[in-house]
Amino acid sequence: MGRNGGNHAFPPFISLAWAPMVEVVGDASLDGRWALVRLEVEGDRIVRAEAEGLARPLVGLTLLEAAAVGGDELAVDALANALGPVFHAAPDPLRVAVAMSGGVDSAVALLKAGERAIGVTLRLWLDPEGPDAERACCSPEAVRAARATCHVRGLPHVTLDLREEFRRAVVGPFVEGYAAGETPNPCIRCNGSFRFDELLDFAERAGAAALATGHYARIVEHRGRPLLARAADERKDQSYMLAGLDPDVLGRIRFPLGAQTKEETRAEAACAGLAAAGRSESQEACFLAGGDYREFLERRGLEPDEGAIVDPDGRELGRHDGFWRFTPGQRRGLGVGGGEPLYALRSDPGTNTVVVGPRSLLAVRELEAQGRLHVPVERVEAKLRYKSPAVAARVLPLDTGFRLVLDEPAFGVAPGQEAVLYEDGAVVGSGTIARREPAETPSAPRAFVEGTT
Repeated sequence: MGRNGGNHAFPPFISLAWAPMVEVVGDASLDGRWALVRLEVEGDRIVRAEAEGLARPLVGLTLLEAAAVGGDELAVDALANALGPVFHAAPDPLRVAVAMSGGVDSAVALLKAGERAIGVTLRLWLDPEGPDAERACCSPEAVRAARATCHVRGLPHVTLDLREEFRRAVVGPFVEGYAAGETPNPCIRCNGSFRFDELLDFAERAGAAALATGHYARIVEHRGRPLLARAADERKDQSYMLAGLDPDVLGRIRFPLGAQTKEETRAEAACAGLAAAGRSESQEACFLAGGDYREFLERRGLEPDEGAIVDPDGRELGRHDGFWRFTPGQRRGLGVGGGEPLYALRSDPGTNTVVVGPRSLLAVRELEAQGRLHVPVERVEAKLRYKSPAVAARVLPLDTGFRLVLDEPAFGVAPGQEAVLYEDGAVVGSGTIARREPAETPSAPRAFVEGTT
C-alpha cells in the first residue's frame, strides 16, 4: 500500500440524514511505517477518536476543525483519508473552497480567499510506470504540499481520493479516443467536466459560498449572461482548457488570478512567504506522470500492429507499427521520405493505414463540432488546438453543435480536439471536432473526413 493508502467507511457510506452516527477509518503507510485513524462522527462533530501522532485531540472537534489539525505527516495522511469521504460543514456565506494543486497559483488563490477558506485537493490516478510522478498536480507529493500550505495558515484542508473515478472518466476515454483514430485532449475532459463537477459538489458539502481555483481565466458578463473569458495574461490563459464549463455554474466559481500575470502571482507568493513561490509548473496530461503518451497507450492495451503508410492516392510509401501513434500534422517519426517534407494527414483504424502528404494537404477550411453555443453568434475567433492561434470563422448552428467556415485554412486540425469559440475574448461556445473538410484533395472531390484523424 502506498502513501495515503486507504479510505474506509464502516458501514459503506450512506446519507447522514438518517444515519447520525457513522464510523470511519483512514490509514496510510510508507517505508514500513503505518498509521491508523478511527473516528466516530455524529452529525458534523467527532465524538470518539483513535489517533496517535496528531497535534491535538480530535474528540469534540467538528470535521471542519479536524481538517486543520497537523502533526506527524503519516498520521495526518491517515486523518485526511478518514475525513475525505464523510466531510461536510454547515453553510457559511464567507467560506470559499479553494482547489489546491500544491503549486504557486493555487497557493495565491488560497491567500486571496481570506481567513475562512478551506483547501481541497483531488488525488487522481497516475500511471505507476511514469518517470516523473512527483510533478503531477494530483500526486501524493502535491497533496502533502497543498495541505501544508493550508495548515501553515491555520486553515482546513480536505483530500478527495478520486483515483478510480478519474480513471473511468478521463483515462479510459483518452485510450478509447486514440483507438478510434482520434486525438483526444484529456485536460479538457478533466477540467471542463470531471474536476469541476467534483469540486463544486465538495464546495456544497463544505458549506462554501463559492469555489476558487488558480486557473488563469476570467468570468465576464457578455450578451446578458456570465461567460468564461480569456485571462489578462495571454501567455498563461487557460480558458481553452476550461471551455467545457457550463455557464450556469459560473456564478459559483471564482478565478482570482485571471486579471494578473504569472510574474505578479510569484511575487505575491514570495511577499507572503509561501513555500510554493518557487515551485515548478505542473505537467499537462498529469496522469502520464511525465511519460510518453505512445508508450502509455501501448501499456494500456493498444498493441503494435504493422500497417501501411500511403500517399493520398493510396500508394504505399512505408510501414508503421500502429496507426494510433500518429496525429494530423505530425512530421517526425514517419519513417518515409520524399521530394518535399511529408506530414501525417489522417489515419484509418479500420485498415490500420496512415495517410501522409505535403503540408498543403493539411489545410482545413470547414469543420463540424459536437457541443453547444452559449449565445447566438455568427462570427467568432476559433481556437482549434491548445497551442494553435485562433482563426476567424463563420458559425452555422447545428442540432448537435456547430459548423465552422474558416476565413483562412487551419493546419493540423484533428477529430477529438476541441474547437473553442471566442467573441471579444468571451467563450461563446465549444465542441469536440468530429469532422473536417480539407481545403484541397488531389484525387477526389472535397468531402468531410469523418471518424478518422
